[in-house]
Amino acid sequence: MRDFVNKKAKLIQPSGIRKFFDIVSTTEGAISLGVGEPDFVTPWKVRSAAITSLQRGYTQYTGNRGLPALRELISRYLDERFSLQYDPAHILVTIGGSEAIDLALRACIEQGDEVLIPDPAYVSYSPLVAMSDGTPVHVECREEDNFVLKPEYLEKAITPNTKAIILTYPNNPTGAIMTKAELQAIADVVIRHDLLVISDEIYAELTYGQKHATIAALPGMKERTVYVSGFSKAFAMTGWRMGYVCAPAEIDEAMFKIHQFGIMCAPTMSQYAAIEALKDGFSDGFATVAEMRESYDKRRKFVLHSLQEIGLQCFEPRGAFYAFPSVKSTGMNAEAFANGLLSAQKVAVVPGNAFGQFGENNVRISYATSMTALSEAFDRTSAFLSKK
Repeated sequence: MRDFVNKKAKLIQPSGIRKFFDIVSTTEGAISLGVGEPDFVTPWKVRSAAITSLQRGYTQYTGNRGLPALRELISRYLDERFSLQYDPAHILVTIGGSEAIDLALRACIEQGDEVLIPDPAYVSYSPLVAMSDGTPVHVECREEDNFVLKPEYLEKAITPNTKAIILTYPNNPTGAIMTKAELQAIADVVIRHDLLVISDEIYAELTYGQKHATIAALPGMKERTVYVSGFSKAFAMTGWRMGYVCAPAEIDEAMFKIHQFGIMCAPTMSQYAAIEALKDGFSDGFATVAEMRESYDKRRKFVLHSLQEIGLQCFEPRGAFYAFPSVKSTGMNAEAFANGLLSAQKVAVVPGNAFGQFGENNVRISYATSMTALSEAFDRTSAFLSKK
C-alpha cells in the first residue's frame, strides 16, 4: 500500500512542550513548571454565562465571524486598552489565537515565501509556516539585548523572498517585551522592505511595570499588520478556545473564507462566556485581570530571587508568565538539564531548544502555578544542582 501521509506533516517534529507535559502526567509526585496555562479558574460570572446560554438552548452555529455582540465588545476593548480601532464587521472570532495565526499564514504565504521568526519563539510558528508552504527563517534575539528583536539582525535576515515576520511580544518563552521606540525601529525596517507583520499579542494584558505597546498602532503599520489575540491567558480561559484576529481588508476576506470552510464558527457557548468576560471587565475596570497580573508579578519576583539563590543567571522577564534562565554555568545544555532535573527530582521545565536553535542554553519555567509548588520545585532544583 502506498504512503498516504503528507511529506511536510511527516517532517514536523512533535511539540517539545507536550513531550514533557506527557511525561509529567504519568509521573507520580512530579511538579510541572512546563505548560503555559493560568492556574486560575475562569471567573464564575464567565462560567455562568456559558451555562445560561446552554440552558436557554443557544446551541446552534453562530455567524461565521462570531456573535455581533462579542465583536462589538472586542472592538471597544482594543480601542480603550490599546488605542486600536477595528470595525466589528471585520473582526473574526477564532478557535483560540492558534487558529488565527494559522489562518493568517495560509491566507498570505505561498511556496517560496520566507517568514522571519524572532528566536526563541513559541513552538508552533515554524511548523505552521512549513504547513503553509513557506520557509521559516529564525532571527536571533540575544539575552544581552533583553531578548528584544534588533533592527540590524532583522535587516540581515531579509532576502528577496521575505514576505512576513511573526512578532510576539510579550514573548513566550522569554518574557521579553518591546517598547514603543523599539517597535518603531522594527516598523521602519518592515515598511522599507514592504513586509507583512503577524503580531501575536495574546499576553498583552500581562506586563509588569510598563504598559503594553502594539506595533499595529504605529503610523503606517495597521495596513500591514495582522493583529492576533484572545482570552486564554489574561482571562484564564485556555480551554474555552477563544481568540480573534483583525487584518487589512484583503487579508481579512481571505482568512474569513478559510475559516468559513474549515471551521464554520467558534464554539457558541464559549462566545457567550467571552461576552461576559469583557462586559464584566468594562464594569469593574478589568479588576479580575489586574488581580491575576498582580499574583503573577509576585511569583515572578519569587522565581527571579530563587534562581539567583541557586546560581542560575536569568534575564528579568517583563511580560507573560515565564522565566528563561541560562543553564550554561551548570556545564549542561538545556536538554540535559531538563531531562536530569525531571529524572532526579521530578521537576519539569522545558528545554529552550524547543523554542528554536538560540535557546539551547536556556530552559523555560512557567510561574503560572502556586507559590507552594514553586517553592518546592526550587528546593528540588537546588538539591539537583548541589549534586553536580
